[in-house]
Amino acid sequence: MKTKLEGFNNIPAHQLLEDFRLYLEIERNLSFHTIKAYVSDLKNFIDRAGSDFCNFTYKNIRAYLMEMLNRNYSRTTVSRKIAAIKTFYRYLYREKLVKINPAVNVRTPKKVKNLPEFLTDSEARIVIEQVEMKTSSSFRDRVILEVLYATGMRNSELCGLNFENINFEENEIKVHGKGGKERIVLINERAKEFLRKYIQEVRPALANNTALTLSSAVFINSNNYRLQQRSIHRVITGAAKKAGLAKKVSPHTFRHTFATRLLEKGADLRVVQELLGHSSISNTQIYTHVSLERLRQTYLKAHPRSG
Repeated sequence: MKTKLEGFNNIPAHQLLEDFRLYLEIERNLSFHTIKAYVSDLKNFIDRAGSDFCNFTYKNIRAYLMEMLNRNYSRTTVSRKIAAIKTFYRYLYREKLVKINPAVNVRTPKKVKNLPEFLTDSEARIVIEQVEMKTSSSFRDRVILEVLYATGMRNSELCGLNFENINFEENEIKVHGKGGKERIVLINERAKEFLRKYIQEVRPALANNTALTLSSAVFINSNNYRLQQRSIHRVITGAAKKAGLAKKVSPHTFRHTFATRLLEKGADLRVVQELLGHSSISNTQIYTHVSLERLRQTYLKAHPRSG
């Protein structure tokens, strides 16, 4: 009888990737977007390596990654590819499909941390107020911007909201973040009243008064389907363009602005980490750099001897 290792070359690459995808989804509980990116990266890796990837060594993998860098892939992209490859070979080794794990000593290139783009409070207000609420759809769009700015939630988290996630009494919204992790975000009175009016008066018109359940989507399109991330992205980029902002504005810009504003107002870093749903505080600390950089620019402009 053949062992798994002996039968490895008889397992089609697409079957290996499907088994690996299920492993990421069920055992690792990674987000849909992470799984999609990992599988795409590995398809590219296997296509370039051919059937010989099962015999790859550390040097082979390093050569592949150097090729990616030479093709001007960003360090962030290369880092993700490395993570995908390391996770894949760890899985193959665990399943006894390879004798050794050739990726175990592959190191991720040092990331260049770019400070995230954010808006001033007046810029955020100007962008939000470009949506004039003349129709049911535009009222919904205004509510979306108000909620994003008030809560700091991700675009995907907002799209995934159901009625069961909203607690108006406690000003809380339960969101499902990366990897399916649940957390509570807070909503202020202004955004809450916009959201309440949308749910009670505007959404029924969009949904043609279709009956609701707790699992019904909060934000829907005119066909009564859950609103998609690209639709929200278009709303925000359109509002920013109408406002005449030179900055590149996206749903994530509102998240960056939310975090920066909290820290500028003295919020504890751990509290901001919890509200953003960051697994590591190092991901949150970048916003302290944003605040410090803003202080530095203010100092250089204001101090008489800074020039």
